[in-house]
Amino acid sequence: MKTFAFALAALLPLAPSALRAQSPAPQESDFYKIEPFSFPADIVAEVGAIELLPEHKLAVGTRRGDVYIVDNAFTTDPANAKYQHFASGLHEVLGLAYKDGWLYVTQRPEVSRLKDKDGDGRADIFETVNADWNITGDYHEYAFGSRFDPKGNLWVTLCLTGSFHSNAPYRGWCLRITPDGKSIPTAAGLRSPGGVGFSPDGTAYYDDNQGVWNGSSSLKPLLVGSFHGHPETLKWWDNALGEKPLESVTGTRITQERERNPKFAPPAVILPHAKVGNSPTAWDWDESGKFGPFTKQLFITDQSFSVVNRVTLETVNGVKQGCVFPFLKGLQSGPIGVRMSPDGVLFVGGSDRGWGARGGKPFDLERITWTGKVPFEMHEIKASPEGFEVKFTQPVDETTAKDANNYKMRAWTYIWQASYGSPEVDEVLPKVEVASVSADGTIVKLKVTPLTKGHVHQLDVPGVKSKDGAPVLHPVGYYTLNEIPKS
Repeated sequence: MKTFAFALAALLPLAPSALRAQSPAPQESDFYKIEPFSFPADIVAEVGAIELLPEHKLAVGTRRGDVYIVDNAFTTDPANAKYQHFASGLHEVLGLAYKDGWLYVTQRPEVSRLKDKDGDGRADIFETVNADWNITGDYHEYAFGSRFDPKGNLWVTLCLTGSFHSNAPYRGWCLRITPDGKSIPTAAGLRSPGGVGFSPDGTAYYDDNQGVWNGSSSLKPLLVGSFHGHPETLKWWDNALGEKPLESVTGTRITQERERNPKFAPPAVILPHAKVGNSPTAWDWDESGKFGPFTKQLFITDQSFSVVNRVTLETVNGVKQGCVFPFLKGLQSGPIGVRMSPDGVLFVGGSDRGWGARGGKPFDLERITWTGKVPFEMHEIKASPEGFEVKFTQPVDETTAKDANNYKMRAWTYIWQASYGSPEVDEVLPKVEVASVSADGTIVKLKVTPLTKGHVHQLDVPGVKSKDGAPVLHPVGYYTLNEIPKS
C-alpha cells in the first residue's frame, strides 16, 4: 500500500506553490532581448554616438571619425541592416543631432554640421558651427555633445587635459552652442563626462567618471552657473555667470562642500564604483511607454562593465536626487553611444579601445527591445521623512513584504578630495523597523533608522516576493540621499 500511495501521489497535479518552486528563476533575457548588428569586415564601428533620422534610419558616429547611415535598423532581423558611409575624416565623434536636413556632429575640436546636397548618400557640405574651445593633443580631451534643447541649443561637455588639468580654454566646462553658432559658458568643474542630455522636464544632466574630485562616478544636474568641483577650471570663469565659486577644499565631504560653497551642485545620483560599474557613458530616457514599466526613467550605460543601469529621480527640498538599479548585462563591447527610439527600441554601441570592457569584443552596435513580459522589480525608491517608499512593478506578497527582516540596508559616503577617487567611508548600518504595504500591494513604506544626509543608502530586498511568488529580478538599489524630506 505504501508503494501504491507514492505512485498515486506522483500522478496527482502539483500545488501552485510546488510548481513555482520547480520553475527556473527569472532571467533578464525573459524580459529584454539584446540583438547585435553585424558590420561588413571593412567597417570598424567603434560607436561613439547614435542619432535617429527620418525614414527609420540611424546615424552612427565612431571614435575613428566616421559616420555611417544604417538602414533597416528596425526590421525583424538586424542582419538585414544596410550601411552607407556618410562621412570620414572627423575627429572622434561623441555627439550627433539631426535638424532640418543637417547632421550636427560634436567632435573633439568643434561642433560641425554635415549635409548630403546631391543625394548620393555621402556628405558633401562640412561646416564649422563652433570651435570656441581648444585642444592640446592630450588623449583625454574628449568632447561629448547633446541633442537640441527646446531653445535649439546644443550642450557640449569637455573633458579635462590628462584627466587632472585644464590646459586649454574651457577644458572641464559645459558650453551651450546657440542656433547662430555662439558659445555660452554654462557650468565649470567637470572632470570626465560620458554623456549629456535632458530629462523629460527639461533639466540638463551629465554623468561624470570617478577620479579627482569624484569619489565615485555619478549623474549630475547641469544648472547654469553651477560648479562641479575641479578648481583649475575656474581660471576660465565667465563673469556673466555671476560671482566665481569658491575653490574646493580637499578632505571633506559633499554635504560640507554644499554648505560652504553655494554654487556647488551635488551629484543627483551616485553610481557606486565597482558595484554598478566603473565608467558611465551615454544615456537616454524612455518616453515611449513601450520599453516595459519604466516610462520616464533613465537608462545609463557603463563602458567598463558592458551593462545598462536604470535611474529614477525626484526633487526633495529643491534638490535633485534618486536611485540607481542594475538593469541589463551582457553587451558585447563597452557602450559609449545610446539612443532610445519613440518605438521603445534602445540602441547602444561602443568600443573597448583604451580601456577593457567585459563584453570582450572591440566594438559593437546592438538593439534592446522589451519582450512584453513585466519583470518583478523595484520600480522606484523615494525618500520620505521617516525612511523610504518602495514601489514595485507588480503587487507584492504581503507576508514577505511586511517582514522587516527581508530588508537589509547599508549607507556610506565618499571623501571630497583632490586625490583620485575615494574609498567608501563613514559607514552606517540603518535598520528597517517597520514595513507596511499599500492597499493595492505595489508600495511598501519603510521606517528606517537612521537616515544620513549625503550618504548613499543601499537597499537589498532578497526575501521579498511578488504575489505570484517570484523573487525581485534585481533585488538591490542605491539611493543618494542629498536631502531628507521635511514632511
